[in-house]
Amino acid sequence: MSDQTNLTNLSGDMKAWPDYITIGNRPLALRNSPGSMAVLLLALLPVPPKLSKSSKADQRQSKINADTLQDVFELIFLPLQDVAHVGSPIACADGKVRLCFPILSAWIADHMENVALHGLKTNACPKCEVPTNQLGTNARNYQAPDYARYQGYKHENQTSGSKTDNDHVMNLGISQNISHRLNRVSASDLYKPDILHTIYLGLFKHMMNWIEAFLKKHRRLQAFDQVWKTLLP
Repeated sequence: MSDQTNLTNLSGDMKAWPDYITIGNRPLALRNSPGSMAVLLLALLPVPPKLSKSSKADQRQSKINADTLQDVFELIFLPLQDVAHVGSPIACADGKVRLCFPILSAWIADHMENVALHGLKTNACPKCEVPTNQLGTNARNYQAPDYARYQGYKHENQTSGSKTDNDHVMNLGISQNISHRLNRVSASDLYKPDILHTIYLGLFKHMMNWIEAFLKKHRRLQAFDQVWKTLLP
């Protein structure tokens, strides 16, 4: 799980991207307790300054920034490779030692952070290959992203110097995605929405703005407020 954090307001737009790790089968009440140490800081990821992307130099730098972030991911996930394949003896809470297979199973982040994780364009879906003009439709009609295939497109672009039609059709940035090379990990299944940003600050805020505008248009906002005031805490 992750969320970009401002380091200071005194020296410009300086940010870090804390990367936290936890075990998936821990009870929710224990994971949310600050004193339980159920969530640990794994790394601080680099967050480069924003670029205008208006010049070729900025576009090259943006590509370098994205590849650098994927290299950092590769360094972080390296210990998971062997242990996810052969397992590791771990002492459990009941005193027994079991052969466990720690596998990266979920990444909780907002959309822009998942874009950086998966090496996608901002208007692409991390779950499937749905075209941009069909976002919000039935995603079951589209297959999951095949990052091994994208790596082949990337190599083809570098050798030929031209852009493939596949990249244009799928609206996917051909870049690295280290997660698809991890043992027993499905890159498209890692995407898990951040409830705070996606639901509370996204859908709920949008819905309330729409409801308020609708009530104002029909002059029922005051009546709506009166109904809410009658509800128990």
